[in-house]
Amino acid sequence: MSVPETTTLSTLERGLAVLEYICEHGPANAKRIARDLGLRQGTCYHILRTLAVSGHVARQPDGQYEPGPHAYWVARQIQKRVAVVPELSVILARLHNVTGGETSYITRWQDGAAILQHYLAGTQATNVGKLEVGFGGDLHARASSKAIIALLPGDQVEALFKGVKLAQLTSATITDYEELLVELAQIRRQGYAMDREEFAEGVQCVASGFVSPDGTPAGAYTVSVPTIRFAKLKPTLVAAVVEAAAMATRFLAGKRPVDAVTAGRHHPGQP
Repeated sequence: MSVPETTTLSTLERGLAVLEYICEHGPANAKRIARDLGLRQGTCYHILRTLAVSGHVARQPDGQYEPGPHAYWVARQIQKRVAVVPELSVILARLHNVTGGETSYITRWQDGAAILQHYLAGTQATNVGKLEVGFGGDLHARASSKAIIALLPGDQVEALFKGVKLAQLTSATITDYEELLVELAQIRRQGYAMDREEFAEGVQCVASGFVSPDGTPAGAYTVSVPTIRFAKLKPTLVAAVVEAAAMATRFLAGKRPVDAVTAGRHHPGQP
C-alpha cells in the first residue's frame, strides 16, 4: 500500500494511514511502517512522534509502536455507536446458523443512512470490497438499504434520491431513479430485497427490513453469497432473512421474538 504525499490535507492522510497500519499490523518499527506505506523515513518518524504525544500510539522499549490509550478510547466510542442490542445479535446468530453459516449482516437505519452494525463471516466468506462495520453509503445498490428504504414513505424516498446521481458501482447497478422506484415497489410487495451484483461483482445478497413499534424502519438483516451459489440457495436465504426481520420487529414491539418462528412467513412490517 502506498500513501500519496501530495493531496489535500496530505499530512492528516499520512498520519491516519500510519495509525491504521499500526492498529492492523503492529507492533511495528518506523522503518517497516515507512517501507510498507511508501513514506520517507523522516516523515514517518515525525508522524509517529506526533501520534505518540497525542496518545494514539505508544512506543515500546524495543522501538516498536503499538496502539496507544487514546486509540483504544476512540475504538470504544466507535463500538458504542455500532453496538447491537443483545437480542438482535442473537437473531443475527440464528440467521447465520439457519443459512448454513453464510455471511450474515445486521444494518441499522440512522439519520438517513443504512449503517452496517455487525456481521458474521461465512465459512466461504464473500469479498464485498469496502463493506465494513460503520459503512452507510451506496443506498441504491445494497440489499439491506433497499429493504429499509422500501419501508419509507414516498416523499422521504423522493427526498433521498430524486435528482441525485446514483453511482454506477457495477454493470448491474440501478442508476435510474424511476427504475429504482419500480424496484422498491417490488420489494414492498414481496417483503425482501435483492442485490444482484449491484454493489460488488460476483456477490449477491438478500435482505429483509424490520420496523420500530411506530412502524418506521429500524434496520435489516442480510445474507450474502457468491453468485455461483445464489440461485440454488435463494429460497432458503429469503425465508431466513424474512424470519429474522419478523423476529426483530416482534422484539422491538415488546413481544417474544421466538413467536415469529412458528407463526409462518411474515412480511417484515407485520407484528
